[in-house]
Amino acid sequence: MFSKFVKGAVASAALALVMTQSPAFAGQQDFEVVNKTGYPIKHVYVSEANNNSWEEDVLGRDMLNNNESFELVFDNGENVCKWDMKVVYDDGDEAVWQALNLCQISKLTLRWNRNTGVTTAAVE
Repeated sequence: MFSKFVKGAVASAALALVMTQSPAFAGQQDFEVVNKTGYPIKHVYVSEANNNSWEEDVLGRDMLNNNESFELVFDNGENVCKWDMKVVYDDGDEAVWQALNLCQISKLTLRWNRNTGVTTAAVE
C-alpha cells in the first residue's frame, strides 16, 4: 500500500489552509507530515476513510520528534483519495483526522495548542 521515509527538520509552514485542485491519479496520495507540536509522536496510523480499523503503524519503530517530518509514499496502483489518520504521542494522547483527501494534500503540519489541548493540522 505505501512505504515510508523519515527526514530531518523542515521550516515552519504557514497556518493558512491551502488546497490544490489537481485531478486524482493513482499514487498521488503521497504526503508529508511535519511535527510542530513540541512533543514526540510515537505512532502514525493511516487507513482508508470509513474503515473500522487502523492499518499498521507507518512509523514502525521510529519516533517523529518535534521539528521533524515524515513522508508517506503510496504504491502507484493505489487509487483511493480519502484517508483517515491518527497520531499517538509518546505519552499516549491521540489526535484523529477523518476523510483527508490525500489526492489534494501534499503536506500536513501538526501543531498542538497548549491553551485548548487540541492538535490541529494545517494542510498544503
